[in-house]
Amino acid sequence: MDAKQNILQAKYARIIKGIADKLHISLEEAMDGFYHSQTFQMMQDGVADLHCRSDIYLVDEYCLEKQPKKQ
Repeated sequence: MDAKQNILQAKYARIIKGIADKLHISLEEAMDGFYHSQTFQMMQDGVADLHCRSDIYLVDEYCLEKQPKKQ
């Protein structure tokens, strides 16, 4: 694994911990949700350099994504 992947993996771990703390869920639930989210996919695709955003910003983006949509 190269340095970039190591850095991203550490960032994902911090985001998952932040999601678990903010939503009061287990790390396993947070990890499953994050790795199946649009936020994660956009980070993987390099959309808007999301990987450069702060961990707190990305936790908030994930939480916004998971909120029920208003009709």
